[in-house]
Amino acid sequence: MKPTWFQSSYSSDAGGSCVEVANLTTAQALVAVRDSKLPHGPALALPPEAFAAFVTHVRT
Repeated sequence: MKPTWFQSSYSSDAGGSCVEVANLTTAQALVAVRDSKLPHGPALALPPEAFAAFVTHVRT
């Protein structure tokens, strides 16, 4: 199944820094993060706890 990507609410439509997130359906729950300008480029896959820590760190 292909992941459904969602653009961050902090990203704008004007270009620049755009982040997308998707829940991955695998044997282990993972959250994927990628640069929306490079949709076929690499994605970072994290367990939900690590993604939550990442978001907390980015917000501070």
